[in-house]
Amino acid sequence: MKRIKLNILLNSDFSEKKVLIKGWVRTKRNSKTFSFLEINDGSTLKNIQVIADDKLENYSDIKKITISSGISIIGKIVKSLGKGQKFEIIASNIEIISLALETYPLQKKRHSDEFLRTIAHLRPRTNKYGAVFRIRSELYFAIHKFYRDRGFKYLSSPIITSSDCEGAGEMFKITTFDPYFTAQKNGLDIKNDFFGQETNLTVSGQLCAEMFAMALGDVYTFGPTFRAENSNTTRHVAEFWMLEPEMAFCDLNQNMDHGEELIKYLTNYVTEHCNEDLALFTKFVDKNLSKTIEIIINSTYERITYSEAIEIINKSGKKFKHIIQWGKDLQSEHEKFLADDYFKKPVFITNYPREIKPFYMRLNSDNKTVAAMDLLVPRIGEIIGGSQREERLNVLEKQMSKNKLSREKYWWYLDSRRFGSVPHSGFGMGFERFLMLITGINNIRDVIPFPRTPGSIDF
Repeated sequence: MKRIKLNILLNSDFSEKKVLIKGWVRTKRNSKTFSFLEINDGSTLKNIQVIADDKLENYSDIKKITISSGISIIGKIVKSLGKGQKFEIIASNIEIISLALETYPLQKKRHSDEFLRTIAHLRPRTNKYGAVFRIRSELYFAIHKFYRDRGFKYLSSPIITSSDCEGAGEMFKITTFDPYFTAQKNGLDIKNDFFGQETNLTVSGQLCAEMFAMALGDVYTFGPTFRAENSNTTRHVAEFWMLEPEMAFCDLNQNMDHGEELIKYLTNYVTEHCNEDLALFTKFVDKNLSKTIEIIINSTYERITYSEAIEIINKSGKKFKHIIQWGKDLQSEHEKFLADDYFKKPVFITNYPREIKPFYMRLNSDNKTVAAMDLLVPRIGEIIGGSQREERLNVLEKQMSKNKLSREKYWWYLDSRRFGSVPHSGFGMGFERFLMLITGINNIRDVIPFPRTPGSIDF
């Protein structure tokens, strides 16, 4: 008999049919002649109740089944007379695949997020984290569907790189040198290392995506990126996923149009395809989540300049921990004020000072600002950061000199401006921050399977 998954079984009418299911025991109650088992197989948030009676040959073993044991059940599915469930199974055969130890740490119904982070390998078995990672899986598909339907080509950009896209220098270095041997020898010639030069884990696939946009028109890269930033905030991890579209013949306004369309599409997709899991977060995590999602989908996103944002913040009368003035980068508290309190909806901030943005952003005619844009959303702050790229060779070279970047090292990047350069734009969307937005979860560590943070790597 072929196994059927619960997400299919519970959403179709298999009444009075014999079925085979396999899963894990979530709860168990024994009486003298009956045992009631709640089974979940991970395909859905919902469990199904299995009734085993003492007529089964191995009933004495069934009564000893522990929470989280893996079992296989053959039985007839019948409509349930109890509340909260559509069907239940009258078992005719139960096979115990694996008996879990009684020390299984998830016996209680509710555990703190802090505790669950200490057992990240087991937390997907809880309702909350099972729901998070089912939504995460659906969003991978939604992203690829969004871009395929719009004629974009997918690029697998390198994870190992010699360039620093952001210029911040917060990169994980890669080497085949033994660090202890290197220290004893007072350093080794980098030319003898595997790649013959300093090499790092990527912070962004953007520069490579630009090369392909100059050939294929519209492309996107979506994969892991890395920041060696010693930060323990609720919004930062050392390894995270970044979605980065890059579009030829696209200006800053079109770039913002694309970002708004993307966020609305993905949010709407989750409401349509993950409604059951989403309901869990609305009920138990964020009571205002439905309102936030409605705003994300239905509002027109505000667009203001950086200068206007500074003026709004300074005239608000609100006390901030960090004083902001023109020329300084916005802090998280400023971003959340603009999105949550002032506009009460997503807002694009454009035209940042050139000194606080990377070298590749297009210099505006005022020679003070660049054609940058950040999208701020309620509760999260920045979720998208991007720009129109500097397509003018002479201006780009000056920007690189100003940022002390070697033209020789970035010769390949400059070639794209030498041979058929056109206006183009793109951005990066933090995938985990988007998950935080649509689930109401407040800590980025809780939307990524195995979070990498300073001083913590267990797997």
